[in-house]
Amino acid sequence: MTDLPPPDLPPHLEISDDDIVEDLGVAEEPEERISGWDGIGTRREARERALALLYEAEQRELSPLADVLDGLAVLPEEFASDLVAGVSDRLTELDEIISGYSRRWPLERMPALDRALLRLGVYELTATDVPTGAVISEAVELAKRYSTDESHRFINGLLSRVAAESR
Repeated sequence: MTDLPPPDLPPHLEISDDDIVEDLGVAEEPEERISGWDGIGTRREARERALALLYEAEQRELSPLADVLDGLAVLPEEFASDLVAGVSDRLTELDEIISGYSRRWPLERMPALDRALLRLGVYELTATDVPTGAVISEAVELAKRYSTDESHRFINGLLSRVAAESR
């Protein structure tokens, strides 16, 4: 390195005489962070929010389930709202599909969170063009995070069977 005259540096950097300045440049503005999960994606967060809203709606015994959106001070992301509204609009059909694949475990006996996850997953598999792998993977991850120790296996199996016959 050669000894160059010190550049005009802002005083708040507090550079001392024995510090070596290798390069000065203008940093680009960082991209706006739109995901709290470091870039994993807002769809995952939207599914998580939709799951929470569907769970809340069932616990509050709202009918239709989409009424849960009416009481919110701040509406969730559009994808989350669409998921809640879609599940709400097709609730009877979704429950029939789930019951058809879960004969030994009636819908009423399932944990409420598992019901909400299955409704969400079956809705995405039967009414959207979201890739099958993404739907099942996201549902399994949410089950691992929020439900019982065995729920993720049950949800994976049921959604896989629905996907095999509906797609």
